[in-house]
Amino acid sequence: MKKNNKITYAQVGDNYLIKDPVNKLSQQAAKSTGINLKKAGFNEIQATRGESAFVWKQGPFLMASVIECLGTKSLVADEMRKIADPEQSRRTYYDVIANNTVATFINDLSSVGAKPLVVHAYWAFGDNDWLEDKKRLRDFIKGWKQACDESGATWGGGETATLKGILNPDACDLAGSVVGIIKNPKNLVIDKKLRTGDRIIFVKSNGVNANGISLARSIAKKLPQGYVTKMPNGALYGEAILTKSNLYAKLIQSLIQAEIDIHYITHITGHGLRKIMRGRQNFTYVIEKLFQPQEVFKFIQKHAGLNDYEAYETYNMGQDYAIFLPAKDVKKAEAIIKKNGFESLDAGYLKKGPRQVVIKPKNVIYFANTLDIR
Repeated sequence: MKKNNKITYAQVGDNYLIKDPVNKLSQQAAKSTGINLKKAGFNEIQATRGESAFVWKQGPFLMASVIECLGTKSLVADEMRKIADPEQSRRTYYDVIANNTVATFINDLSSVGAKPLVVHAYWAFGDNDWLEDKKRLRDFIKGWKQACDESGATWGGGETATLKGILNPDACDLAGSVVGIIKNPKNLVIDKKLRTGDRIIFVKSNGVNANGISLARSIAKKLPQGYVTKMPNGALYGEAILTKSNLYAKLIQSLIQAEIDIHYITHITGHGLRKIMRGRQNFTYVIEKLFQPQEVFKFIQKHAGLNDYEAYETYNMGQDYAIFLPAKDVKKAEAIIKKNGFESLDAGYLKKGPRQVVIKPKNVIYFANTLDIR
């Protein structure tokens, strides 16, 4: 343990100072391959390189694709099930694990305005014995199907690999991809649409999604009761981590159909609220209001010894999606968000100035050099 018992995500999970340069290097190499798409008779939308989804022009339509993975959240589900009494047939939590996996790529795809069409799964296991747990497997398949249905996507197929010697025998590596369509090219959402004075609408998260889980797991290890520790609100810590992620595909399509002038969308995952300045244009993103973080975020922040700067650079802390749009569309957009079952907050605005995120309620500023991903 580090001094003062502080635990950071870089110590136990992703160190973005190492990973981000690798991602940029791969983007640079990938850019030159766009000529191959052109030779096939299609053209990429170069502005989407480095966005949450890659987009290309195919006939009168735009097509988009994303691949993402869940990370280590399945390990939390495995531990919670071990704690439960097998005779009570407690839940496996793998319906949540499936939901969270699908949400990682569906919500990324939706952030460019694309409607999901076809989902493919990638499931890898350390041993075929994993598949012998029929209840867990049924829950997982059911959850994956439900997430596809909720997003309006077809589950097309996938790969089920056994990686003995690579993965631990009782472990799984879960990922997937989605292809989507933008029928009207004017509905493509990219950073070129951002304007001074745009409002920033937050959509409230449902808790910890798929990022920062290694840090959350490390906290459980130092708690005397681990994942069954009760938080101040009475909920078990492990169950609070294992909540279903919101799926935003139908919400975004509802906003587009209502002709809301969406200028940009940021899916707030890795990098926390620094992700708000993902756009390449230079603006200062001023946050005046925040959703109160769910109890699980407060619990993690306290037991990891994180200050606000560190907590909000790792987790969404209650803010899941940032939607940028003109002030004239705010009330209409908020009504649609509510109708779709989500909470929204008119949280801030864009102004001319250096590229940075200013979070006034927390007296926190993230400068441009803290998000170098494109």
